[in-house]
Amino acid sequence: MSRPLPRYVYPTQAKGRRYYYFRHPGSKNIRMPDFGTPAFEVQYLKALHSEPPEIGAGRTLPGALNEAVVSYYKSLAFRELAPSSQAMRRSYLERFREKHGNHRLATMPQTFIVQMLDTMEPFSARNWFKCVRALMQHAVATGLCKTDPTQGVKLPKIKSDGIHAWSEAEIAQYEAHHAVGTKARLALALALYTGQRRGDLVRMGRQHIRNGVAIEVRQEKTRTVLEIPLHAELVRIISAGFAEMTFLTIKTGKPYAPNDLSDEFRGWCDAARLPAECSLHGLRKAAARRLAEAGCSAHEIAAITGHKTLKEVERYTKSAEQARLARQAMARQENKA
Repeated sequence: MSRPLPRYVYPTQAKGRRYYYFRHPGSKNIRMPDFGTPAFEVQYLKALHSEPPEIGAGRTLPGALNEAVVSYYKSLAFRELAPSSQAMRRSYLERFREKHGNHRLATMPQTFIVQMLDTMEPFSARNWFKCVRALMQHAVATGLCKTDPTQGVKLPKIKSDGIHAWSEAEIAQYEAHHAVGTKARLALALALYTGQRRGDLVRMGRQHIRNGVAIEVRQEKTRTVLEIPLHAELVRIISAGFAEMTFLTIKTGKPYAPNDLSDEFRGWCDAARLPAECSLHGLRKAAARRLAEAGCSAHEIAAITGHKTLKEVERYTKSAEQARLARQAMARQENKA
């Protein structure tokens, strides 16, 4: 059996002879010696450990969108973002400049931004606009353009509650299918009783428990350090035989990647016959809802979830307060009758 070609090496055939090239994504081909020779091994190691060129650096035109994107990726504002936020912004900006990379910023009107938004679904439009606005603000600050075409653009209001918050019936259905002692049940308990994002859940472990009464979390997205009291139910589930230092691990004992945990959790939800809108992040919202229904204030809920602003949290407290007042009003009516 012939040896497989190493990473980034591609064969070509010309005039009855095979040639080999090394290519980092986005870079030029490097001609390689014949595969399997000592010279090939030396050249491959040299090419492999060399710095690949910056994405888009070789195709930027002065004053073009490409130049602004490359510059933004180098900025402190971008580098200070959490890895998940960086990945999200790259995905939107790379698709944007793939189509409009040579568009000069000086001639990019506000109407162009509005027309782009009109082609998108509301949630995608908001995420795209947030990424492009950050890019344009950087471009103005660094002198790449004089005006920000996103300035003054108003997004339509989204008539939706966003990600679905699990109901008590859905939580009970999941728990009925996944018993205590399973990884599926542990994942739900960690999300529901800490109210954290998936990027924080995959890093939680026994080393983060403080004196057996709280778990310390440094949020990946906000860098906020939280000390969250351990709920008795979470303690019971953690104690059900999970020996690994990190709570949520794959078969090799390594922690999940955030996307991989989301994918596996989707399978656990399917096994419990739950609807598609039941997601891992929806448990974070369910945790906030439960706290609000227990009478917690917006500030108390934010102390658990780590929300930087209270706008999102206040929706839960207002909803819980409305339900409480409605019950009191109906009880008074019945007593009077």
